[in-house]
Amino acid sequence: MADNTLWVGVLTAGTAVLASWVTSRGTARAARIQAETTAAVQRTDQRRTARRNAYADVIEQAQKMGDLYWKVNDAHADPDPDARTAALKELRLRLRDAYALLRHLVRIVELEGPAEVAAAADRLRRSTSDSYQALEDMIGGDTDAIQRFNECYAPFWEKVVALVAVAREVLQEGGSAAPLPVPAPRTRTRRPGIRPRPGSGGQGPA
Repeated sequence: MADNTLWVGVLTAGTAVLASWVTSRGTARAARIQAETTAAVQRTDQRRTARRNAYADVIEQAQKMGDLYWKVNDAHADPDPDARTAALKELRLRLRDAYALLRHLVRIVELEGPAEVAAAADRLRRSTSDSYQALEDMIGGDTDAIQRFNECYAPFWEKVVALVAVAREVLQEGGSAAPLPVPAPRTRTRRPGIRPRPGSGGQGPA
């Protein structure tokens, strides 16, 4: 009878130890899975945030360049030829600097990806070339250059809107994200009958 009691005690203790071991193994596995899931979610959120910031920076810089385009119109309206030329040259320098930053920001978007957003950002960057060439022609005394300059604005803004659309789609694929800034364009007045001339390169945007 004593032997039976001993064996029952040993068996009970062994079962308890085994159950505890199985439970601890299950708890550790569940904790590991939870930690891996949390880390994956954090990585996804960090990537989405980095992408959103990169996209927003390009859009904001495009807005700043658009504001400079309007200043070119204001400068061109100056009746004093010397003052007009001086103002246009100063704006050319500012646009060159703005383009340099835009190009840098586009490169960041290319690193962050995905490919469709990078391509849209690069199309936006390249759309600034004709405006810059028209500004160069204005400074050189081409009387038709202001019209070509203004006609470059709509294609430029279309590239901004296209970038916003594809960037928003990419961000929403991974879950909710803060909305991208969408600057409101201003309408330019055009004179009919003058077709835009493609830019021919130069030292500025390309």
